[in-house]
Amino acid sequence: MTRGWSHFASRVLFYIVLTVIFVYIVFPFYWAFRSSVTPNVELFVTPVHWWPDNPTIEHYQEVFTNGDFLIALRNSTIVAASTTLLSLFIGTVGAYALGRFKFRGRLPVMYLILSMTMFPAIAILGSLFDMVRRLGLYNQLPALIITYLVFTLPFTVWVLTSFFQALPKELEEAAYVDGASPLETLYKVMLPLIAPGLVTTGLLAFINAWNEFLFAVSFLQTPDKRTVPLAIFLFNTSTGGGFEIPWGTIMAGTIVVTVPLIVLVLIFQNRIISGLTAGAVKG
Repeated sequence: MTRGWSHFASRVLFYIVLTVIFVYIVFPFYWAFRSSVTPNVELFVTPVHWWPDNPTIEHYQEVFTNGDFLIALRNSTIVAASTTLLSLFIGTVGAYALGRFKFRGRLPVMYLILSMTMFPAIAILGSLFDMVRRLGLYNQLPALIITYLVFTLPFTVWVLTSFFQALPKELEEAAYVDGASPLETLYKVMLPLIAPGLVTTGLLAFINAWNEFLFAVSFLQTPDKRTVPLAIFLFNTSTGGGFEIPWGTIMAGTIVVTVPLIVLVLIFQNRIISGLTAGAVKG
């Protein structure tokens, strides 16, 4: 009897903790959505209304009729997609070399790559700004793509290296016997086998580039070059300025830029779970 009660209590405690974690994670997104459909006059009423009495879509109308925000969506798509593709292309080749070939200095190179992920962005902002200015890329989208690779590429190489190391050598040997070159072996044999790792690292690189703010606010200036985090930050000026911050519009913009990420995660959730699990076991 005591054992039965102990098992029941442990299960109840487990679900309580799970509920608390779920609410903690989901509540900010719910509150952002609630604010995005709440009229301005109801945003700060007391006591707090957990759902507006008169929901509205006027904030979403403001977002989708804001030309600067639509341009920012296009810019963020270009920057995030370019960063992801370059990270996967360069990272795959580098990870293949580190994971499948033995050469002098291999371990120091791997730890050097890992160390690049440990620097806070603000620590290298000054040097990156100087590099961007010298290259004539200030207020240009390529400036963001190049600087984002500083953080996404080391992570991609490090994670994919563990996937390549876990593949059996017989695969390469069979490909070489059939006359395949190392590059043909990589793209025709290895890549399909590490698809979960590619999806996981690619999606994380895309999310990082899509949400990045510090470099965007440092390297971009004109409205036609802004990305969505910067456009949302500047909604106060682009919607007429004044002393009142347009929280409803800001929350609507936040929902708009978050939904694509949620959709991508839902589409690739199986491969993401496989990739994270395989990386944890094999790494």
